Amino acid sequence: MTPAARPRGLRPDWLSNPKVWRTEILAGLVVGLALIPEAISFSIIAGVDPAVGLFASFTMAVVISVVGGRRAMISAATGAVALVIAPLNREYGLGYLIAAVILAGIIQIALGALGVAKLMRFVPRSVMVGFVNALAILVFMAQVPEMHDVPWAVYPLIIGGLALMVFFPKVTKVIPAPLVSILILTVITVAAGIAVPTVGDKGELPSALPVPGLPDVPFTMDTLTTIAPYALAMALVGLMESLMTAKLVDDITDTHSSKTRESIGQGIANIVTGFFGGMGGCAMIGQTMINVKVSGARTRLSTFLAGAFLMVLCIVFGPVVSDIPMAALVAVMVMVSFATFDRHSVAPKTLRRMPAGETAVMVITVVVVVATENLAVGVVVGSVTAMVIFAKRVAHLARVTAVTDPDGTSVVYSVTGELFFASSNDLVGQFDYAGDPDKVVIDLSAAHIWDASSVAALDAIETKYAQRGKTVEITGLNDPSADLHGKLTGELTGSH
Repeated sequence: MTPAARPRGLRPDWLSNPKVWRTEILAGLVVGLALIPEAISFSIIAGVDPAVGLFASFTMAVVISVVGGRRAMISAATGAVALVIAPLNREYGLGYLIAAVILAGIIQIALGALGVAKLMRFVPRSVMVGFVNALAILVFMAQVPEMHDVPWAVYPLIIGGLALMVFFPKVTKVIPAPLVSILILTVITVAAGIAVPTVGDKGELPSALPVPGLPDVPFTMDTLTTIAPYALAMALVGLMESLMTAKLVDDITDTHSSKTRESIGQGIANIVTGFFGGMGGCAMIGQTMINVKVSGARTRLSTFLAGAFLMVLCIVFGPVVSDIPMAALVAVMVMVSFATFDRHSVAPKTLRRMPAGETAVMVITVVVVVATENLAVGVVVGSVTAMVIFAKRVAHLARVTAVTDPDGTSVVYSVTGELFFASSNDLVGQFDYAGDPDKVVIDLSAAHIWDASSVAALDAIETKYAQRGKTVEITGLNDPSADLHGKLTGELTGSH
């Protein structure tokens, strides 16, 4: 079978292309290094041992590389998930946290099977831009504590790391610039004996692979009712972040991915993570940007190797990894934040041309995400705001014009536009009930009925005319409008 005739997906790109193979391996190594301090930080947020976060990042990345729907996307322990489950761990302990992770995975599989991924079509572009910009701000803000109250040597190291990542690609792109930056800064600090915060200062790295087991909780209804609210919140936040990140990677790589498979895959990964004693997680936008945008990875191999390298680095090269200066990783994440931010969206030229409502939605999304440090909350608030603005705009598009017959025996009202809850509320007040002749025709051939509110408004108009002894004829309904009107007319007031 020729390569052209080979069924797509049977043979991964990296098996037949050494250049792809090299890119994916090096990208996985960079991400694996960058995952270590973040996983430890998120463990601290959740109130668990660093190993719990590191195990979660390992199992999430490895499992999602096989079952996920978006190639090259990185899933691991995340801050959003840590914030959701931290109160459960504080009050009930690690066993309940792990049980909640497993239940969250089950919920994610159910939601994925029910088609929750289709809701992504209701996320407007302005919310997506706000999500990306807010994320860039959060990634940068997360680095600020690493630059506060530290030895002066940290600052030149960060600047040097940024300079390397800007200028090294001009020399060669064979080796990812972030990896070069991390290696050079580590060699400099170790060789010169410069005392700066290191990865080892974040917490002790695990010395053995995780072992599967059941969560240490009583298997009772009380346990289920205790963990269920946390599991549901974790499932929703995790899916929201994962699907938004998948959509972003789709745009960057100009490829399509299965959001349903990604939703179910996230659930499977969290279940496996729970049984291996991890704290659960979801897609990581920052690490995904390192993998896709900075390192150029495009296949599942980089995702798998990110998790595999993470464990190898911790278990085999723990002492070496512990010596990596945090300044090197801060420089990488600062570079990611700059690369992620959509500068075009805030350019004066763009802002002048963009409708005020679109800009407002983007700003609201950014403000809410940064204020709550929760991407899911920002996306929901931004989407609702966009829908309200859209409804308000469309509501003004419904127009009514009246034409009275020359003989004065009838009047024809032509209704134009979309009739739904926002526009139909004003409909009732646009008719001259007292002054119109005995026969009234409402022509809806240029309109569309979308909901029960519109049918109720038409019923109210007919009732007002009937009270004055006048008849109303509704004409020009298209098939969907006629079907909805036929089902609901006379059924909405309870007076029949």
